[in-house]
Amino acid sequence: MLPILLDLASLKVVLVGEGEAAEKRLGLLDEAGAARLEVYSSAPSEAFARQAGKRLKGARPADAVLTGAHIVFLAGLGDRESIELAGKVREAGRLVNTEDVKPLCDFHVPSIVRRGDLVISVSTGGKSPGLARRLRRHLEGLFGPEWAGRLDEVGRQRRVWRSEGLELAEIGRRVDAYIEEKGWLS
Repeated sequence: MLPILLDLASLKVVLVGEGEAAEKRLGLLDEAGAARLEVYSSAPSEAFARQAGKRLKGARPADAVLTGAHIVFLAGLGDRESIELAGKVREAGRLVNTEDVKPLCDFHVPSIVRRGDLVISVSTGGKSPGLARRLRRHLEGLFGPEWAGRLDEVGRQRRVWRSEGLELAEIGRRVDAYIEEKGWLS
């Protein structure tokens, strides 16, 4: 596994799903800034339809929609349909994640702590989602909402140092010293 972060604002993302699993995925994709998102559900709840809004396109996407997406998320579907849709996506050379079906996933979605632009993720490679959730809850306690502001503060300071022409190694040292001075990790 290679942990990476993707800027979903610049990628075409498709979510096909039903029920609570699809609702959770939609929330995750919204938090991640998936700006070019299309949602498909044959029986969306009122809340899910409201959250999806104009992005809700119908029950199921046409093959061209699946093959034209960069990333496809499948959630809350039956085995047969998941296998069929994941196969189409993979055949087109696109990435697919089928919730809770590891063999149908090209990537895994880690458990995430999000504090503004600070993203801390925990993954067990699909071996123990329960452990990942437990570690995420622990990290949420260590990194509260104040960390969003702290990241912004360090980011502003880093921009000042860059504008002064400092080398990256020196900026790194100064960031370490700044965090130490503030006592954020003490």
